[in-house]
Amino acid sequence: MKVGGVPRRAIEAADDGRAVVIVDQTLLPARFETIRLGTLEAAAAAIRSMQVRGAPLIGVTAAYGMALGLGADPSDAGLEGAAAMLRATRPTAINLGWAVSRIADRVRPLPPDERAAAAWTAAGELAEAEVAACEAIGRHGAALVRDRFAERGGDRPLNVLTHCNAGWLATVDWGTALAPVYRLHDEGVPLHVWVSETRPRNQGLLTAWELGEHGVPHTLVVDNAAGLLFQRGLVDLCLVGTDRTTRAGDVCNKIGTAMKALAAREAGVPFYVAAPSSSIEWGLVDPERIPIEERSSLEVTAECRVPVFNPGFDVTPARHVSALITERGVCPPSEAGLTALFPERIG
Repeated sequence: MKVGGVPRRAIEAADDGRAVVIVDQTLLPARFETIRLGTLEAAAAAIRSMQVRGAPLIGVTAAYGMALGLGADPSDAGLEGAAAMLRATRPTAINLGWAVSRIADRVRPLPPDERAAAAWTAAGELAEAEVAACEAIGRHGAALVRDRFAERGGDRPLNVLTHCNAGWLATVDWGTALAPVYRLHDEGVPLHVWVSETRPRNQGLLTAWELGEHGVPHTLVVDNAAGLLFQRGLVDLCLVGTDRTTRAGDVCNKIGTAMKALAAREAGVPFYVAAPSSSIEWGLVDPERIPIEERSSLEVTAECRVPVFNPGFDVTPARHVSALITERGVCPPSEAGLTALFPERIG
């Protein structure tokens, strides 16, 4: 996607092949700056501090972090130590552990002196696979949203409500939930995005910044105003991403997603989830087993004079999800729906 008219990605390999360059998301939307990550420790710190965030991007950053760690210590101990450090950074996004395991499994059989180069290549392949998945989600999601636009009559712009940030900043390029939005906008379909601010960290501001850079009409809306939008018929569909989806179709996403799903159900508005297969935990059926990250109380109140409960995520039951949009197509939020698209996952 573009920043100031210039194509950018949220993470890119440095020209010298010894580091990656990321967008420092903690500075957005006030300032757009990139920083260089040249060590395992720097990659882990970037994930932990949310300089990079969003499940797919966390996974890609962790993959490159493995390569950087192996460049410093390619021994078996170095490999396992790098994997442990990265897995400990954030607990909820399934992509992190998935990516670390992919790299570790790829290089473990190799001689130590071949591991760093192989890991670097594998991380690049993983990044490109995420971009391809997001582009495909954009195509499948655009067809679904286009049908909704036709059903509604097309007499005014289609109003899409999203939550948190599931655009290119959260992936590598395109995004998940925003990929259909970008594609339809580029095709000339009139639409407008209600951007939920997503407190307490306000990742909705990242979505608003992204959409503004791309020229997509949008309005930032305070979280608790969403119910009023539904009551007034100002939302035609909801489109969100996911940090972890169970095999049964339950969706773990940024805190506040479940409230949007309940409001959408009451209003009779479709609630779609853009779910790349890398964010699906195929071995998990019970959503109660998903670890819910609890964030610092200082995000909510600086002086912290009252007890604070600050979970980072919630789970939307599959029954409240209208459909899942994956890179292989659209399916019902169920084990049968997912395994019909991914039959190799059966068993």
